[in-house]
Amino acid sequence: MIEIFEKDCGITFSVRVVPRASTSEIVGEMDGTVKVRVSSPPVDGAANAELIKLFAKTLGVGKNAVEIVSGQSSKTKRIRITGVTADQFQSAIG
Repeated sequence: MIEIFEKDCGITFSVRVVPRASTSEIVGEMDGTVKVRVSSPPVDGAANAELIKLFAKTLGVGKNAVEIVSGQSSKTKRIRITGVTADQFQSAIG
């Protein structure tokens, strides 16, 4: 089960990123984190930008509502999304 922390007007959760995939997609759950594949390489923040774009599009929020809180240079990251509840997140990612 994905560990989602709901606070004030948003959620925080962990993500495991696999860069250089054929397509960008949210794969599912892995050890309490969301597993995500992104097509961009982990160079000059391209994979992070793709990750933000993917979550914004999937959840129907602006890119400025999605923030990488920690792990900018790691495969495991903490993401904060404002304007979304845990229930909305769960239903959007399946």
